[in-house]
Amino acid sequence: MKKSKWLLLVLGTLALVAMGSLAACGSNTPAANNTIEALNLSSQQTGIWVTGQGKVSAAPDVCILQIGVQTQAPTVSEAQSQAAAAMDGVMNALTSNGVAKKDIQTVQFTITRLTRWDDKSQQQTVLGYQVTNMVRAKIRALDKVGTIIDAAATAGGDATQINSIAFTIDDATALMAQARDKAMADAKTKADQVAKASGVTLGKPTYISESSYQPVPTRNAYDMASGAITPETSISAGELDITVTVSVAYSIQ
Repeated sequence: MKKSKWLLLVLGTLALVAMGSLAACGSNTPAANNTIEALNLSSQQTGIWVTGQGKVSAAPDVCILQIGVQTQAPTVSEAQSQAAAAMDGVMNALTSNGVAKKDIQTVQFTITRLTRWDDKSQQQTVLGYQVTNMVRAKIRALDKVGTIIDAAATAGGDATQINSIAFTIDDATALMAQARDKAMADAKTKADQVAKASGVTLGKPTYISESSYQPVPTRNAYDMASGAITPETSISAGELDITVTVSVAYSIQ
């Protein structure tokens, strides 16, 4: 008797599982399909998508000068001693011409062993050691850039190296805001045109993405050994273009 009750209980459980499976299969009704279609529609990009660009040109107010020394000697101590003396001269030339110490930062210091392969002995032969010490100096008085370069080149002597010179704007926040306003206005003009041509009414922005670009033109390094640096070095800062690009999606009313 107990076995019969147990068998009936198992059969009843299996029947309930089967009914649940049938109900799940039967959920593929028009109402369920409408829900899926609504989800698919909401995931699609709708409205009018445009790109706007704004550009503002301005004169730079800061010069970034990468300058330093490079020496070579038979021993590390000799090369390092020569580099230290030459670098002291360069640093004094920078600070005495108005470059603040906080605007001078070391960007490279290396000691390199110079070797040559000897075919006869089949091994590397040490020729000497090279010490390189470079700093990045931020010059705020643009009218003194040429004078500072001349002074540093004279102070560092033949060991002086200038890797690059560039111009930038120290605080471009206000200029970026102007470029951003122009970019948004450009996007709105384009969206209005598309809406008018399409016969629809333009709504509010539903999505905005921004990217910006502030180029820093860099000049080639000066070659100290060739005597390219001469008194009264002429430096021209030119102008920089600050560009902001926006991608905007507008709703359609």
